[in-house]
Amino acid sequence: MFITYDVSLELIRNLRPIVPAIKKHDRDLADQLRRAATSVSLNLGEGRRREAGDQRRHYEMAHGSAGEVLTALDVADAWGYVIDHATARQLLDRLLALLWRLTHGRAQLPNNRDATEINDRLAREARKRGQA
Repeated sequence: MFITYDVSLELIRNLRPIVPAIKKHDRDLADQLRRAATSVSLNLGEGRRREAGDQRRHYEMAHGSAGEVLTALDVADAWGYVIDHATARQLLDRLLALLWRLTHGRAQLPNNRDATEINDRLAREARKRGQA
C-alpha cells in the first residue's frame, strides 16, 4: 500500500464534479487541472518502481503537479467558477504534506507531537510560501 498514491486517486475522484463545473466557464483551466491531477498519480506510480535519485525526481514532479492543482483551484475560486471544493482542498493539503515528506525526508517528531500535526503544519507553510 502506498498512501500518497491512494490519496492522489482520492483527490481525482473528488475533482470529478469540480472539473466540469470549471469547464463551463474555462475549458483550458479545466483541462489543465485534470492533467495536473493525473500527472500527480502517474508520477507517483512510476516513481515507486524506480530507485534513488530517479525515484525522488518523479516524486518532485508529482509535488510540482500537486502545486499546480492547488493553483488551478485558487484561480477557479478567484474567477468564481467553483462553489464547493473544501474536501478537495483538504485532500490536497494532505497530499502536499505527504509529498513534502517524500521529497524532503521525514521530519524529526518531538515527543509531544504527532505526525498529523506536523503534516498539517507543513501543508500550511507550503501554501504560505506558494510552493503548494
